[in-house]
Amino acid sequence: MRADRLLQMLLLLQNRGRMTAPELAAELEVSVRTVYRDAEALVASGVPLCAERGPEGGYRLLEGYRTRLTGLTGEEADSLWLAGMPSAAAELGLGAELATAQLKLRAALPAQLAERTRRVSERFHLDAPAWFRDADPVPHLARVAEAVWEQRTLRVHYRRWRGEVHRELHPLGLVLKGGIWYLVARSAPGPDGGGEAGPHGSVRTYRVSRILGLDPPGERFERPSGFDLAAYWAEVSGRLEAGLRQSEALLRVSPRALRLLPMRFGAVGARAAREAGEPDGDGWRRVVLPVESTPVAVGDLLRLGAEAEVLGPAELRAAVAEEVRTLARRYGRDTAEGA
Repeated sequence: MRADRLLQMLLLLQNRGRMTAPELAAELEVSVRTVYRDAEALVASGVPLCAERGPEGGYRLLEGYRTRLTGLTGEEADSLWLAGMPSAAAELGLGAELATAQLKLRAALPAQLAERTRRVSERFHLDAPAWFRDADPVPHLARVAEAVWEQRTLRVHYRRWRGEVHRELHPLGLVLKGGIWYLVARSAPGPDGGGEAGPHGSVRTYRVSRILGLDPPGERFERPSGFDLAAYWAEVSGRLEAGLRQSEALLRVSPRALRLLPMRFGAVGARAAREAGEPDGDGWRRVVLPVESTPVAVGDLLRLGAEAEVLGPAELRAAVAEEVRTLARRYGRDTAEGA
């Protein structure tokens, strides 16, 4: 709405000082002509806005003027928990509210504190998604978030690895993990509620990108008494990681592979590197690395190339050796054919 845009323009000028029309247009995502019209509207409403011409010109507020229109709306207040993740706020449909809320907060701060917040925003940036992976498409995220907030039942068409299903859910919360959105929800009573109960009753986790469609939010439901989203996620994610890494591999690794372990294997790789044994005569060290099933572990460990040797268990060493022999035969054949 225009009134919101005028307030945002006013707060931008109050927080940043002089700004050119193109700079304001970029921030407000409007045309320069619209900025001109909005500036005229602010002047007509009594705001002491000065327009200065020339290469050093632009718009600025009269020295000492500060607006007191810094109260937050409900939507703006809701968006503040995403203050470090503007892309996540935009996905949830709260991008504009977050931008306006931040401007209002900065405008309401004393000058010294406002300057500190500006310096922090210039020097620190949080980028949640993982490297080298496109973000999941989440076209239904905003509607899911609305249902979570309003405690309304969701009927979803969902894609599982075993096929597509329809579920009626009581959405309890959203989690952003490594750039991927997850919905934590309880199965609604009735035939569409899902299968057997898990450790948390009928509370399960659904990847939002796998929601193929959903009906408009239904009736309100009561949240489970005492349900703690953060505690639930910590327990479930910890159990998942423990279930995936069911065995350990004994490796002999080069200094370069030791440095690569945290990058290739995350927290478990970092822990293995910290607990590595003393270097041998060649500078290589022994490490114990938690791994998944043998077929998965073979592919993971081969990412270290010739910088690592699997010492045990014997089954894993044999599987890696067989994979290497297969590769050698394949590439050897290509070399022979090209000779």
